[in-house]
Amino acid sequence: MMTGHLILQYLLDFISTALRDVDAVNWRIVRRDNPASDYPSDFEVVEIRQDTRSSLLILQDHPYIKRVTPQRMVLRSLKLTDSGTDGASPCNDTRWVQKWQSWQSSRPLRRTSLSLGSGFWHATGRHSSRRLLRAIPRHVAQILQADVLWQMGHTGSGVKVAVFDTGLSEKHPHFKNVKERTNWTNEKTLDDGLGHGTFVAGVIASMRECQGFAPDSELHIFRVFTNNQVSYTSWFLDAFNYAILKKIDVLNLSIGGPDFMDHPFVDKVWELTANKVIMVSAIGNDGPLYGTLNNPADQMDVIGVGGIDFEDNIARFSSRGMTTWELPGGYGRVKPDIVTYGSGVRGSGLKEGCRSLSGTSVASPVVAGAVTLLASTVLNRELVNPASMKQALIASARRLPGVNMFEQGHGKLDLLRAYQILNSYKPQASLSPSYIDLTECPYMWPYCSQPIYYGGMPTIVNVTILNGMGVTGRIVDKPIWQPYLPQNGDYVDVAVSYSPVLWPWAGYLAVSISVAKKAASWEGIAQGHVMVTVASPAENDVSNSGEMTSTVKLPVKVKIVPTPPRSKRILWDQYHNLRYPPGYFPRDNLRMKNDPLDWNGDHIHTNFRDMYQHLRSMGYFVEVLGAPITCFDASQYGTLLMVDSEEEYFPEEITKLRRDIDNGLSLIIFSDWYNTSVMRKVKFYDENTRQWWMPDTGGANVPALNDLISVWGMAFSDGLYEGDFTMADHDMYYASGCSIARFPEDGIVIAQTLKDQGLEVLKQETAVVENVPVLGLYQTPSEGGGRIALYGDSNCIDDSHRQKDCFWLLDALLQYTSYSMTPPSLTHSKNRMVPPTGTDRPLPQRLEGNHLYRYSKVLEAHLGDPKPRPLPACPHLSWAKPQPLNETAPRKPASVFMINLR
Repeated sequence: MMTGHLILQYLLDFISTALRDVDAVNWRIVRRDNPASDYPSDFEVVEIRQDTRSSLLILQDHPYIKRVTPQRMVLRSLKLTDSGTDGASPCNDTRWVQKWQSWQSSRPLRRTSLSLGSGFWHATGRHSSRRLLRAIPRHVAQILQADVLWQMGHTGSGVKVAVFDTGLSEKHPHFKNVKERTNWTNEKTLDDGLGHGTFVAGVIASMRECQGFAPDSELHIFRVFTNNQVSYTSWFLDAFNYAILKKIDVLNLSIGGPDFMDHPFVDKVWELTANKVIMVSAIGNDGPLYGTLNNPADQMDVIGVGGIDFEDNIARFSSRGMTTWELPGGYGRVKPDIVTYGSGVRGSGLKEGCRSLSGTSVASPVVAGAVTLLASTVLNRELVNPASMKQALIASARRLPGVNMFEQGHGKLDLLRAYQILNSYKPQASLSPSYIDLTECPYMWPYCSQPIYYGGMPTIVNVTILNGMGVTGRIVDKPIWQPYLPQNGDYVDVAVSYSPVLWPWAGYLAVSISVAKKAASWEGIAQGHVMVTVASPAENDVSNSGEMTSTVKLPVKVKIVPTPPRSKRILWDQYHNLRYPPGYFPRDNLRMKNDPLDWNGDHIHTNFRDMYQHLRSMGYFVEVLGAPITCFDASQYGTLLMVDSEEEYFPEEITKLRRDIDNGLSLIIFSDWYNTSVMRKVKFYDENTRQWWMPDTGGANVPALNDLISVWGMAFSDGLYEGDFTMADHDMYYASGCSIARFPEDGIVIAQTLKDQGLEVLKQETAVVENVPVLGLYQTPSEGGGRIALYGDSNCIDDSHRQKDCFWLLDALLQYTSYSMTPPSLTHSKNRMVPPTGTDRPLPQRLEGNHLYRYSKVLEAHLGDPKPRPLPACPHLSWAKPQPLNETAPRKPASVFMINLR
């Protein structure tokens, strides 16, 4: 085997040859001074100072290079604030100076500590601490009954647990089995200068005072953050490789970030778990907003942990599901996997003693410590792997009442039940969730919030397959749909797509559920199950011919109602919403400077959850369009709802929508700002790539929206406005919205007095106050034609930005579009104005040189001038041929461990 130094020389020659034909004379391989430097590596860090683009293209095209990505810096500020155990202070605050010209910082593609507050941790308030200490035992390990296992002689002995954090001092009195401390940063110290890593290690393995779960475990300390809270992707990759080399069993990662497309990081996480490293990670502190899960806790093979308080309430700070990888075309998976105490937990202090901290970075080591302790109880350690451990945790978890699955996952950690399951475990496959019940509220929210009906968009449930039999596996034949005839299962159509290969330890099973035509006027409950058989190579089979198989049932239960009338059906356009991390999509509300990237996936069940709940309470049925506009039957719907659209439109979509509206479909658009001067102003300097990052779109893609509505003589302006006002006796707030620049003369237009926020951004002076048109209503002239409503700001219906409730406005617009009822409060408004003709304010032009085509499903590069791609075919589901069962459905869903094994 070649040493690390010989490998480095080989790579130096290799890259020199690759770059020989370009003018990249000033480049070097960055040497990494850490414990992994003596071993071969699967990556190198290359610094190129000249002709970067040509050099990158050469390297990317080389057949032996898998991927070239920017070296990313992790930057956290440390602010010691004291706002209680469960404050809503965001954990991912970056050091933004509150001036418009100061949008300069490291691009926040970062992994951050996930303790509560803007710093690395957050101490509990005195009042809360006194109350908690009166009500509960002193130590979290004892609260979860770890002492029962200690009395049985299980204390974590023989299990290697790694803590990736801020280090640990050499002679801390709480630890007796620190096997190794390694430094992966550019600071010459192994000690913890912050206290975060010490606390996390203490929760896992402290032997005295605030006792940890596994005091006799073998503790490996990886210092991956500096005292200035800085880290780099390469530091993590080197440390991950070293953890594999050291055969680590359990790894705690109390950090996270929104960037699930940090491919080297994610690839290495998969490699870790493929090597039987059980990774436990915090899901994030961006709650209570939904769709805010951090990576890598959102990975199928990682145990993602959320936080609760000692009264078993979901902590406000704890991020919520669903996972947003699959948006905008599909639907997310259930996460977190499990929740446990993360508010007011006691752990080791920096030098000695104990302290109480809060955050999901506290909940994560609680589970990591429990996993370490559990692993030490199993006699046959070969049975312990990332899948079997997760199976035991989720099968034993205690369901919290009144909490949905995107908040609690499978429930609260139950250490003793997990011990019982793990110590009688036989290798098998299981599903997460283990059943689909669209009638069970609130746990199965949002599925249970709306019944299904004939003609509706298929309901998509993404199920995770956990394969405890081996790191790799496959689904045998195809999953089978078996409806129960006594329970009307033949009224349901099911289509299934799935992972061709399960690796590492997991895969997906996407179940699409629709109503059969014969149930168009029927109401009732229908049931059946999907049968899945998973096979894995038998690990100890020398001939490699043997396989282990496991068959598992996925019970399905749905409520069917007659197809609602067209006026009550709303179609939400998900296809034209884009999300971070592919490009720089700026915030809709420019006042939110703590993070410039709009990284949440827009969806009616994530950041538009409150809007969805309101529409359901008003009797509307809301469906999601995850395909082009050409792919739905407009005669089924009263209103198409477009909110905060960033994507472009195919020419065929524009043509079809115009035809649909002529034939009675109505349209509501909630827009946002798009101003090229402001977009240039809010650029920021990325210290990773040493380049300025320019937005690829505004808050919404207003030029594309204008293309869509131009046939009716409508357009939004390039204005950017902000302010409080009153409309129809309701208090409203306009947050970084645009105005209406052009509208038909026979339409209704409402104006409001707002500040020109764009002027403030560009000139840093008090904004000019203007009377600008913000709302437009229009009845198309064709007989039986639809109605159109435009509003220039989407923030008031977005959970992540909403400061004033404008659902009343949404109700009024839907009365207009779905029921042809013009609201008197708007038609007789004193703020009604003559529709603008487009001469007062210029229309926005697309930012020259933007890179939206790189991330767009619609655009492709074409000789430097992006053009629409060919219109893709509409999704076609292959409905499973049912195999009916003339038997009654079981009263309860089958246990996750009731399987056939051979």
